[in-house]
Amino acid sequence: MIPGMEPLPLPLEGITVVAVEQAVAAPFATRQLADLGARVIKVERIDGGDFARGYDTAAGGLASHFVWCNRGKESIALDLKDPRGLDVVRQLVAGADVFVQNLAHGAAARLGLDAATLCAAHPRLVAVDISGYGPSGPYAGKRAYDMLVQCEAGLVSVTGTPEQPVKAGIPAADIAAAMYAFSGVLAALVRRGVSGRGGPVEVSMLDALAEWMGHPLHHAMHGGTPPARTGLAHAVIAPYDAYPTADGWGSPHAPSGQWGRVLLSVQNDREWRRLAEQVIKRPELGSDPDFATNAARVVNRERTDALVGAALGGLGADEAVGLLERAGVACARLRDVQQLAEHPQLAARERWREVGSPVGPLRALLPPITLPGGGEARMGDVPALGEHTVALLRAVGMADVKIAALRRDGVIA
Repeated sequence: MIPGMEPLPLPLEGITVVAVEQAVAAPFATRQLADLGARVIKVERIDGGDFARGYDTAAGGLASHFVWCNRGKESIALDLKDPRGLDVVRQLVAGADVFVQNLAHGAAARLGLDAATLCAAHPRLVAVDISGYGPSGPYAGKRAYDMLVQCEAGLVSVTGTPEQPVKAGIPAADIAAAMYAFSGVLAALVRRGVSGRGGPVEVSMLDALAEWMGHPLHHAMHGGTPPARTGLAHAVIAPYDAYPTADGWGSPHAPSGQWGRVLLSVQNDREWRRLAEQVIKRPELGSDPDFATNAARVVNRERTDALVGAALGGLGADEAVGLLERAGVACARLRDVQQLAEHPQLAARERWREVGSPVGPLRALLPPITLPGGGEARMGDVPALGEHTVALLRAVGMADVKIAALRRDGVIA
């Protein structure tokens, strides 16, 4: 809170979002909206719901993807192939500010739930279509899963080692599309506040990830050659890599589960001179023409890396990090995901919370957007499939006898 000021409400309080969504791209976008105070109504299939619910059982019996992307939402389970189920969605949309969908190509249009159709009927509505490759063009109908789009966008061509391209270890295409959908909704809501009109928002996974490929893309287009795959090394800066320490794998000093490598980054020649003097202990390398400039160090990368590796190899990881920091050289520990979960910086800044779920409390990170002067992000429960079906149907004025009939006929769950 800011002293002397009344606390501000969360910025999306009073905004209602209806989402016909699945997997990661749309659910992650709408989770950002929920965290900022929006009411998010998640429409799921009656036969199992969002298929991400079945990806794994790692989160206490729930799927880790689903827990990550769906806290703070209300779940209603409907059969959209039945006109009665589809009519419920239309009633929910009529009272909503935002609609988001990422169904397979053409499916939303067949149901009348595409952005153009909905915005024509509801001029103040912001309606988002998230797709793999966009609504037109030769790839419009092509199946688009995250790893496939990583391949099409060229991400795997710049990720990995010289011998082997690899995919990113996170669903980068899904996340990119989600964050552009999220920011697109915010922009459209601002425009609505000025003009009174909402309007369609289109986001494709390929467009989003192609934008994130900006540096290697421009390097290739304007420089003539694509950046090489260099593992943890930087393609055009040296030294910029991970180096083993005495705590590395196979060392008798290696703590269980610890990677024992330290990554350092020398961004300019002044930093190189400090590294040479204070870490490598050979100050003459600061003026040696084979190493004095970044261009020379890249040409002599193997020799540069050997010098750094020799200096750090006899040190423990903590000792190496301390020495590099005292020398003013940027560095980091290589951590695995379990070590991330115990990261001292996240703990010191109290970034962890617990959210409710059908299997009990689960640990979760506060969202990255912090709004000093207002309330903390709303990190609601992870919903069970159809947990809010009856309440939502009653809210649109449906009598209990009709709700019972829909359940009997398999239209709701």
